[in-house]
Amino acid sequence: MKKTVLFTLLLVFSVYGFAQEKTIDTTSINTPKKQDNYVFKGVKYGIRGGYNISNLDFEDTPPMINKHRNSIYFGFFAQIGFSKTIAIAPELQFSAEGAKDEKIHLDYIQAPILLKVRLSEKIHVGAGPQVGLKVHKVDDAVNNFAYSAVGAIEYKINYALFADVRYTYGIRNVFEDASGLSAKNTNIQIGVGYKF
Repeated sequence: MKKTVLFTLLLVFSVYGFAQEKTIDTTSINTPKKQDNYVFKGVKYGIRGGYNISNLDFEDTPPMINKHRNSIYFGFFAQIGFSKTIAIAPELQFSAEGAKDEKIHLDYIQAPILLKVRLSEKIHVGAGPQVGLKVHKVDDAVNNFAYSAVGAIEYKINYALFADVRYTYGIRNVFEDASGLSAKNTNIQIGVGYKF
């Protein structure tokens, strides 16, 4: 009788211990890692907007008072992840740039394409080209198309919300050759975005 009770108790404890072990293993396998929310994977879409601080960098002395312009930008983007650390982000945005003088307000519909690199869970950097189509004004001696280089740094606030800062420098002369003026557009963007 004692042997039967002892054998039964040993069997029960063995099964109980095995069940506990399986439960722990299953939980650890199914629990997603927190950092997975921060890696580049798949395709994500989002919106971003914020504050512009822009100016014109004249080659010679400007013919007008050249003060910076404070304005806004907003747009949407896609982010296509190639790996955990590399992604490409094509965008379409409206950006009010140029200088403070109303004659050289330059409003653009822009299409930047950034190559993004994940430095850490929270910090991503990016760089790439940007083309812009001038809107709102005609026959103002300003080129209709603008080409620029963009550098960016992004800080992840959570899985969807981020803050970013960008610097854009024009590659092409803002003005038409016949105007006799030469200047490059410069812009700093400070804003926030949301990934869906």
